[in-house]
Amino acid sequence: MLAACGPNAAVPPADPTVSVSTPLVKEVTGWDTFTGRLEAVDTVEVRPRVNGYVERVAFRDGDYVHKGDLLFVIDPRPYEAAEKQAEGQLAQAQAQLVLADKELERAKSLIAAQAIATNVLDQRAQNQQAAEAAVAVAAAALARANLDLDFTQVRAPITGRISRKLVSEGNLVAGGDANATLLTSIVSLDAIDAYFDIDEHSFLRYRRAADGKQAVAFASGGEVGIALPGDKSPGFTGKLNFAENRLDASTGTLRLRARIANLDHVLMPGQFVRISLPAEPAHQAVLVPAAAVASDSSQAVLFVVGSDDRIAARPVELGRLFGKMREVTRGLEPNDRVVLSGIQRVQAGTKVTVRMEAIKFEQFASKGDVL
Repeated sequence: MLAACGPNAAVPPADPTVSVSTPLVKEVTGWDTFTGRLEAVDTVEVRPRVNGYVERVAFRDGDYVHKGDLLFVIDPRPYEAAEKQAEGQLAQAQAQLVLADKELERAKSLIAAQAIATNVLDQRAQNQQAAEAAVAVAAAALARANLDLDFTQVRAPITGRISRKLVSEGNLVAGGDANATLLTSIVSLDAIDAYFDIDEHSFLRYRRAADGKQAVAFASGGEVGIALPGDKSPGFTGKLNFAENRLDASTGTLRLRARIANLDHVLMPGQFVRISLPAEPAHQAVLVPAAAVASDSSQAVLFVVGSDDRIAARPVELGRLFGKMREVTRGLEPNDRVVLSGIQRVQAGTKVTVRMEAIKFEQFASKGDVL
């Protein structure tokens, strides 16, 4: 017994030290994340309206062009000749009309003097009407000739980024109908649309959140977050401006569209994006680091340190993930001390030495779930 009190007596191990913190209480909004694809608001295939040989290409492949900019010149000489011919035909028709007017007036004077028969007056009146019609036809032909000549200059119908030229100088192109030659294409970029599909479950949840109002009321002007592949959080915002009028029966999804300002032209049609859609109203949430959550069978568990500095396993119910923070919806109070790390090495009932830490605000993601 005395030997036990000697210098070689066993020293009880010190209580293990654990880092703990009270939960972060923060106003949050739950966001659902969907995958979408960007499409241009306007896409135009540039085709000629007249036939002819390409005389000049007036842009460089990939240029940013403005509405009205000259793109292609089709050889105008045949159309200049057609315009002059139409001008001559109009002048001839106008001269015939002047003559017909004079003959009609002369006939009216002679009929008053009973110098000609009535049928002569009728014939000259008919000639005058035919001359007026001929002038109208010739004027229309000249207007068409003017249009055709104008159409030899192919101009940009919208502002945007132009593709490469598909026809080079010297080639014959066909125009004027559905089989017209494709010259190039232009896509608008100052704004861009993101199309994405939401599942039926989310659609019903959004509709319930709208208190039974119009089923797609959430899609009218609501703000969404847009993230590019590799981004940890949304770097762009857009506004919902369209929802399809029915769910796709084959996939059980609803197509939505959000429009995004893109004045710096960072976003391009065809890109994949992640769209974060607000799923619930803002609310006060109790948040803990996701790494602090353990599981016991199918039950989520947090290790909390009681007033006696002993660890207890607390069953909890979990909500959404916000960045690296997990919402706890039931089972945790704002003043509870939660073990932050090393949860694999602690056991319920163990007495510990507490080292208080503060949960860093940077761990919280304000928009979009990043798993």
